Formats: sequence, C-alpha cells, structure tokens
Amino acid sequence: QVQLVESGGGLVQAGGSLTLSCTASGRIYRVNDMGWYRQAPGKQRELVATVTSSGRTNYADSVKGRFTISRENAKNTVALQMNSLNPEDTAVYYCFAGVLQLGAGAYTAWGQGTQVSVSS
Repeated sequence: QVQLVESGGGLVQAGGSLTLSCTASGRIYRVNDMGWYRQAPGKQRELVATVTSSGRTNYADSVKGRFTISRENAKNTVALQMNSLNPEDTAVYYCFAGVLQLGAGAYTAWGQGTQVSVSS
C-alpha cells in the first residue's frame, strides 16, 4: 500500500506563512495528480489545490494568489506554500495522490492530515 506522509502544519498569526509537504512512498509505478484538501470544523472537505504530473495547477478561488502548489516528480513529493494566511484558512489539510501501483491498480491515496491554525 502507498503511504503519504505530511509535514509542516502548525500555528501561525494572520498574515503569516506556512509550507506543507507530502511524500508518497511504497511500490509506486506512477503518480498522477497530487494535491491538497482541507476540512474546517463543521464544514465539508474543500479542494484547495491540485497539480498534474506535467505541472499544470488548479486552485480554489479562496486561495488563488496566496497559495502555491508544486511537486517534485522524482521524489513523489508535493508542497503547498501558503502565504497571507487568515483565520478562515484554519483547517486540517489532507494530501492526496492518484497512484498506479503494480498488482493493486489505480487508486487515490491519502495522508493522515496536518493541522493548520491561524490566529487573528
């Protein structure tokens, strides 16, 4: 089974920055789209940003211009640089990756989630 390990969450003041990182490991044949969702207390999970294997990116309107997603294909790593954070960005952030694993087929793998808290 492919595992996604996240790091980089924490507590920051409004206007500050954080960078989240996520690395996929295991018997991976190919990683397709990678990205991040987030879920705030009492709210539905929201797609934050995605990046394809060729580097094409997509962002939620709420984070455009503030967040930047990037990936390093050779290391199966995706990062989310978050600037100008505000309290509405407070949530648990989940990394995901569309993977193709020999013997297991294609599926979406998920990280365990990392807490981002922004104080006003």
